Amino acid sequence: MTKQVDVKKRILEENEKAAARLRGCFRDAGTLVVNMISSPGSGKTTLLEATGAGLGGRHRLGVLVGDIATERDADRLRGTGMPARQILTGGSCHLDARQIDGAYSAWGSPKLDILVIENVGNLICPTSFDLGEDFKVALLSVAEGDDKPFKYPGIFSRAAVTLVTKTDLLPHVTFDMARVREEVRSLNPAATLLELSARTGEGMDRWLALLEERLAAKTAATSAAR
Repeated sequence: MTKQVDVKKRILEENEKAAARLRGCFRDAGTLVVNMISSPGSGKTTLLEATGAGLGGRHRLGVLVGDIATERDADRLRGTGMPARQILTGGSCHLDARQIDGAYSAWGSPKLDILVIENVGNLICPTSFDLGEDFKVALLSVAEGDDKPFKYPGIFSRAAVTLVTKTDLLPHVTFDMARVREEVRSLNPAATLLELSARTGEGMDRWLALLEERLAAKTAATSAAR
């Protein structure tokens, strides 16, 4: 008799164990961890550059960058003075918790207030993998079209925050913001949806405030547990 092994189940089980270890590590360090997921070209790196500048030195922000090849995004972020470490997947379409664990440990487990995991550009595969984060953020640029939430329900139903990016391009593209708001609300009624442009700064204040509020809440919870 041939015994079939559910390989995907085993992989996810191992990932969950690593994610649990990471979550405990981040909790002890008081670090807010954000798993940022989007399709390629949605503006993740540009948003992170603007986020670092917007925090104005009030909080130490670091980034683990996932890409199939090259260190271009990590180099961009390091060029702004932001701590960043690249994870090259060599073809894999997502990051997993073991990769995060290895990269974070090799980085020396830096003392950060906020750690953003810039996942591989993909709206499907990264959704299934817990990375020990506090919450997921989905990016949707207006240049991608307004049909994405219902086409990719997995990420938009799991993301605590959806950011509609590149709103400065709205006059030049066809994009129904009301439709996106309705679809995201239908998939995840508890989700926060923000509209912003990292280029012009419009809406960035609300994104920065959200990060600071969640960091304060985690800091308070960590202090209360000690």
